[in-house]
Amino acid sequence: MNIIDPIMMEFGQEAANTRRMLERVPEEHLDWTPHEKSMSLGRLATHIAENPEWGIAILEQDELAFNMGDYVPRTASTRAELLDTFDANVARMTEAMQGTSDDKLMQPWRLRVDGEVKVELPRIAVLRGMVLNHMIHHRGQLSVYLRLKDVPLPTTYGPSADEAA
Repeated sequence: MNIIDPIMMEFGQEAANTRRMLERVPEEHLDWTPHEKSMSLGRLATHIAENPEWGIAILEQDELAFNMGDYVPRTASTRAELLDTFDANVARMTEAMQGTSDDKLMQPWRLRVDGEVKVELPRIAVLRGMVLNHMIHHRGQLSVYLRLKDVPLPTTYGPSADEAA
């Protein structure tokens, strides 16, 4: 078994859990924020849908240079757009992971922000932290947003209080 194989299995499971959460995003509340410092519901959901793009960059490039001044956050305008974006990114990341060698996963990968190296770790560590853990983290945030808007939550690792009722 290659190192990537259990990562692919976990990514598949977490992507399915995440998709179920994105399926519940209420279009009528995309602009809503729970706090002035928080992302809007639509921006958070779009960020989650875009998350697998990081995995593609990690696997296909040696570094990613990110300039904050050039960054324009995108917000999907419909649930269908969210799901289409997420599904396409999951498919592309799954394809990028297939056949990735252990040697490549152990090679260093860098993230530069405004020219400064912010992350330099083996690809496998960055995949775990910036893709899997990051997606799970923001999915947790999204579940709180949905709960605050009284949207029934789907099952993730077991029945939710809404599905058990």
